[in-house]
Amino acid sequence: MISFDLNQSDVELYTAARELLLTAHHTENHRVAAAMRGASGAIYLGLHIGSKRINVCAESSALANARIAQEASIQSSVAVSMDEHGEPQVTNPCGVCRELIRDYGAEATVLVDAGGEVGTVGLAELLPYPWMRATETEWTTQPPEARTFDLSRQPR
Repeated sequence: MISFDLNQSDVELYTAARELLLTAHHTENHRVAAAMRGASGAIYLGLHIGSKRINVCAESSALANARIAQEASIQSSVAVSMDEHGEPQVTNPCGVCRELIRDYGAEATVLVDAGGEVGTVGLAELLPYPWMRATETEWTTQPPEARTFDLSRQPR
């Protein structure tokens, strides 16, 4: 469930990502900045890096910085990108970044743009069905079956 009750820690995380993007923004090479708070309370920054052939998300580089610092896990994350007026705005993480954040902070919260209002959401709501190998699950998934419906029992 999304919460719009942001605290000072959320604002501080956003401000760190915002300041990095204002300093380093480049329309092709550095379009997004990210900030992650580790379990220790430290903030780790990341910057999108791109070229004509490859792009690396800002969240990925923030997470790499946290792991280099031997941070145990991630507690919260935010990414920002520039709007048309040159002002950083919260942007939602892509699917790859959602997976990465989950792998290093399953209980983490993410600041998201919920239709123009910033809120926080847990990864379970952000990524309800994460990618997993069949050998990683605690269950056996049954093959899909076509189901037939008795149309005579449907409301008209």
